[in-house]
Amino acid sequence: MNEIRPVASAAARPQSTRTARLLLLAAVLAAAWLMLQLFASILLPFVAACGIAYVLDPACTRLTRARIPRGLASLALVLGLILVLLLCALLLYPVIVHQVGILVGHVPDYARGLSAFATKLIGWFQQHLGPDYVDARLSELASGQAGEMLGFLAGAVSRLVGGGYALFNVLSLAIVTPVVGFYLLRDWPRVIAMVDSWLPRRYQGVLRAQAREVDRILSAWVRGQAMCCMILALFYAVGLSAVGLELGLVVGLTAGFLSFIPYVGTITGAVASIGLAFAQFPTWQGVLRVVAVFLVGQILEGYVIYPRFLGDRVELPAVWVIFALFAGGAAFGFLGVMLAVPVAATLGVLTRFWLRRYLASPLYLEPPQDRAM
Repeated sequence: MNEIRPVASAAARPQSTRTARLLLLAAVLAAAWLMLQLFASILLPFVAACGIAYVLDPACTRLTRARIPRGLASLALVLGLILVLLLCALLLYPVIVHQVGILVGHVPDYARGLSAFATKLIGWFQQHLGPDYVDARLSELASGQAGEMLGFLAGAVSRLVGGGYALFNVLSLAIVTPVVGFYLLRDWPRVIAMVDSWLPRRYQGVLRAQAREVDRILSAWVRGQAMCCMILALFYAVGLSAVGLELGLVVGLTAGFLSFIPYVGTITGAVASIGLAFAQFPTWQGVLRVVAVFLVGQILEGYVIYPRFLGDRVELPAVWVIFALFAGGAAFGFLGVMLAVPVAATLGVLTRFWLRRYLASPLYLEPPQDRAM
């Protein structure tokens, strides 16, 4: 009996270790989910600070290699980012407010233009399909509701812009985020080293390799998307303003900055611009010029901008990014949107890792057994 006990204990040890690892992983995931559920309303500044530290860490590392103390380099980078954001806000906000004021002032003209267009369109349908399919009441309804719809949209846009400036002055974002971002950026190497020291020794190499892959994909996506969004925002804003669209600056900037969600920025900007063009321009030439701006933008985006700044380095399919962003927003609001892409990149790397292991395992490679006939 004494000779059997060590064998049984040695056989049970791997199973108990595997069970402990699974329980630890489940506990960590459950704790993270519970923390998000309980503290989602206050986590936004800290998540934004983590994003700032992650984006600025390469620049801070280069400054440190140039014999600049890490604390001083971190302070300079964070202050520089604050100055850039304040400069953009001071330059763009008055222009945006002015253009929204133009929209509100032109709502009656836009309403009349849309009503005339709707009446003309319904008259064309009546002429070609007959009055049995399109009656006069539908024409009155369409022309009468156009003004109310535009009034509602104009009021919503003005409230959104007016509340947007207050949003940037929220204490948690204006003060807490830069302060936490500075401390995280200063201590970033120590934080990474501390997390690395917690990794289990047996799987340290595998976990480090997967973390490097996540960092490669995420950093390429963040930097590439930032460049693409800025270029597209500049192109659409200049192009729509050049063809004479009164709200071209606002619509163009919005379309460009929303381009981090695949297809959403272009579709939103195109629909809004074409609708405003129908209301503003008396002829089809103005509408066609607006359509041409977005066609050229799509060609540049698909064949020049995205291949240059993103290319094949980012293994994040567009459908996966769209689902992650909308799922994160539905679960945790804007906090979920900020966490969506890092979580999507991590899940993508882990899925490909486990898929490679599965394709190399006997479960996949084992041939089918021959059955006796």
